[in-house]
Amino acid sequence: MAELRALIVDWGGVLTGDIKTAVEVWAETESVDLKTYVEIMRDWFGAPFGAEASVNPIHALERGEISMPHFDVKLAAELTARTGHPYVAEGLLARMFDCFVHVPEMTALVRRARSTGLRTALLSNSWGNEYPRDAWEDVFDILVISGEIGMRKPEPRIFDHTLERLGLEAGECVFVDDLAANIDAAAALGFVGVLHRSYEETRSELEILFGRDLS
Repeated sequence: MAELRALIVDWGGVLTGDIKTAVEVWAETESVDLKTYVEIMRDWFGAPFGAEASVNPIHALERGEISMPHFDVKLAAELTARTGHPYVAEGLLARMFDCFVHVPEMTALVRRARSTGLRTALLSNSWGNEYPRDAWEDVFDILVISGEIGMRKPEPRIFDHTLERLGLEAGECVFVDDLAANIDAAAALGFVGVLHRSYEETRSELEILFGRDLS
């Protein structure tokens, strides 16, 4: 087994709190019918490696093929069509991301990992949202944001791109994500995958994998 030399982490659901909780808060604030929203997401996501931009607005948004305002219009129109309730498109997604809660202990964990000599990377599927980049100067060696490079997880090419930028092989990298489909895709390419559930569980697993104290 190759020496593990890098830690790659997701943003939403890893460096932030649970996405489901954030969406629930947003839906209540916006008076969005949560069941309808979930149905729309299920219809649009399709298969993990499925439809392209013409029929999958989420994949298109994550690859940067459409903008956040464009997606806002699509989502508001779909919500209105399914519920009969008019929704204001402007700022719809931005207000959702306002409900995401930063988890400082996870960011600190990545910072400590980097301080021990590990390479660190963010690998995130963007929905056009802003990232707290100013706070990451001593956290990450590289940032890989899907909408900025036209690729998205779980596409193999975004993992290859990350490896190329790190200058490492898949077997030298641990990848942490909150979605099993992304972990499975990375593992198929040779990464060591860690499915994130909580800070304590992830820290403990990383300490075992890297063989160093990260507390």
